[in-house]
Amino acid sequence: MAANYTSHPRPPLRELLTHLLEPWQFMALSLSYLPGTITPLLKSHSLRTLLSFQSLQPLWFARFWSYVGPQVRTASGPRVTPLLSGLVSGGTILTSSTDSTTPGIGGVILEIGPGSGMMVSLLSPPKDSKDQDQPASSAGHRSRITHIYGVEPNPSVHAALRSEIAAAGLQETYEIVPLGIQDALATGRIPEASVDCIVSILCLCSIPDPAENIAQIYRTLKPGGRWYVYEHVRAFREQGWGMNLYQAFVNLFWPHCIGGCNIRRDTLSHLKAAGPWSKFDLVQPPQEPWYFTLPHVYGILTK
Repeated sequence: MAANYTSHPRPPLRELLTHLLEPWQFMALSLSYLPGTITPLLKSHSLRTLLSFQSLQPLWFARFWSYVGPQVRTASGPRVTPLLSGLVSGGTILTSSTDSTTPGIGGVILEIGPGSGMMVSLLSPPKDSKDQDQPASSAGHRSRITHIYGVEPNPSVHAALRSEIAAAGLQETYEIVPLGIQDALATGRIPEASVDCIVSILCLCSIPDPAENIAQIYRTLKPGGRWYVYEHVRAFREQGWGMNLYQAFVNLFWPHCIGGCNIRRDTLSHLKAAGPWSKFDLVQPPQEPWYFTLPHVYGILTK
């Protein structure tokens, strides 16, 4: 569900151009990290990696994301933190836990695509929280986390991920699963219907076969379990054909520069089709204007 754009005033030209050019600036920043990725490979005569873009891209992306990941975390934190505390409804952040009917994260958690761990610190309850031991049914509160599976098949980011896990004090709780979700299920590394909460933050754009894999991820969730979602998605129909065409043009280049990320994913439809939901509260944040090249869906799904 997209935001209602009819009441939005026409944006100033400078603001419009800033948002339209932002993806190109981000790709240019990524490209600036490519020479620094190639140079060590040349010195070590790693020709097999150099001649295979499939092998080179994860190294390049890991190097780029080590710089930009913390900035993305800072920018996304004001949305992600209340989301993980159950304080989001209809795409809007709630001001009080008494307004929430949904619990925050707790129990066994599956984090999809943690990458270099940019969101790991946000999984821990806020330091001033007095509600860590609240039961899982307490709306607006996080309950105690007993285990976290971090499904991350890219070994190039595991060292940075371990560092973030240690910094968050989650060494005894967080388990890196170096597999794709299908392999994690097939090998029994993550049993079906064993997870209380799924967290996917800006990652479903990069998983292969999204419809199939999102359905596989759904299978890990217990009945009554919750999926906390903050993802950028394809432009909404309400944004107009021009914005959709522009996003499609950007996407010709974006996946190659940003680690395989596809900004034309219909993630909202894939999540709806993954399986039956008792509550499906997932919409575009209402404050996003029509000229966002990377619009989001935001909310909590209950199985």
